[in-house]
Amino acid sequence: MLACFADHLGLCRATAIGYLFLLLFSFFISISTACSNGNCQVLDSCSTATDCGSGLYCGNCPSLGKTQPFCTRGQAIIPTSVVGGLPFNKYSWLVTHNSFSIVDAPSSTGVQRLTFYNQEDTVTNQLMNGVRGLMLDMYDFDGDIWLCHSFRGQCFNFTAFGPAINTLREVEAFLSQNPTEIVTIIIEDYVHTPKGLSKLFANAGLDKYWYPVSKMPKKGEDWPTVNEMVEANHRLLVFTSVASKEAEEGIAYQWKYILENEAGDPGVKPGSCPNRKESRPLNSKSASLFLMNYFPTYPVETEACKEHSAPLADMIGTCYKAAGNMLPNFIAVNFYMRSDGGGVFYDLDSMNGQRLCGCNTIAACQPGAPFGSCKNISIPAANPVSNTAGSFSGSVQFSRSASPVNHPNRFVVGLFAFPLFIMFLL
Repeated sequence: MLACFADHLGLCRATAIGYLFLLLFSFFISISTACSNGNCQVLDSCSTATDCGSGLYCGNCPSLGKTQPFCTRGQAIIPTSVVGGLPFNKYSWLVTHNSFSIVDAPSSTGVQRLTFYNQEDTVTNQLMNGVRGLMLDMYDFDGDIWLCHSFRGQCFNFTAFGPAINTLREVEAFLSQNPTEIVTIIIEDYVHTPKGLSKLFANAGLDKYWYPVSKMPKKGEDWPTVNEMVEANHRLLVFTSVASKEAEEGIAYQWKYILENEAGDPGVKPGSCPNRKESRPLNSKSASLFLMNYFPTYPVETEACKEHSAPLADMIGTCYKAAGNMLPNFIAVNFYMRSDGGGVFYDLDSMNGQRLCGCNTIAACQPGAPFGSCKNISIPAANPVSNTAGSFSGSVQFSRSASPVNHPNRFVVGLFAFPLFIMFLL
């Protein structure tokens, strides 16, 4: 070979280039024939969204060193579709933090938005993908009630997203089209208009689904079964951060019914799960719902896949112990679809499997079988169980370049990184 390089350099170069081309061609052919046309499963290599099976999309996770695209979970298994009929508080549900704060959402004020983003698809799509809890920040703004980030309880035109009724109408349409589904809305409440929230929900057509405060467990008892809630059409739970509105408007005061860990950076600190100051201690038996916040103070899209890998599972274990061996009923996250493969969806599967049938994942549950009777399946599972609630309609673009208009999370961190600004993020 040394002689070849010395005597016939041009020929050797041509031969080497040709050989390299053949190797690369063979490599790409082997990848393309390995799986495609919807046959690829979780963690399989992919090149387009259509390569991946139902409930999956083609993504990657550079923050974990995974730069080659692979099929990633993008849809939850609805636990009631596998094991139904149990009290509402016996299930675990996916919640999106700042559900309205959507990357690429057009400005509704005519002003370039300068704020943080927490999600990547519409509320309708979130619900179709199995999200069952929405965190919404509501403010008096521009003569109406808007969804907004703010500072000290005030909404600005450069942090506003849109009138809240638009999002609530998405929820109404989903509940109307999916008559067995239950949705929870948690409001960070800065609305001072008298009866403003109750009128808003009525105008959105959601009052007919309202779960009455009078029927909510007050001393940590079990909730009604999901079947009973569906039969009564009490399929919308609404909580507010303002205590007085329970008496004034019939909206449940959040921390009267829900235990909650600290949000922001304290909620993602390994080995620690302190209760939020407004909440009762996590091991209190006076409330039967537990909300686990798991999102950093400053949201960064490209870091979410790493956050939703092993650290999330570890934090669930930490909070489980802090709550007196109580699994979270709600897990609230940013950029819920981003992960190293299974992410929050696998963790929810695991919690619901343990809760509902004594199996390590809900995909192993056998409806009607004795507790602990589990199907023998591998984890990660192959194709996630599909459900009639919907499917993800497109892939998350991990490789797109950040736009100063629509993707300013890193820029805003640098611009507003001082302690008081944290107040409007959570």
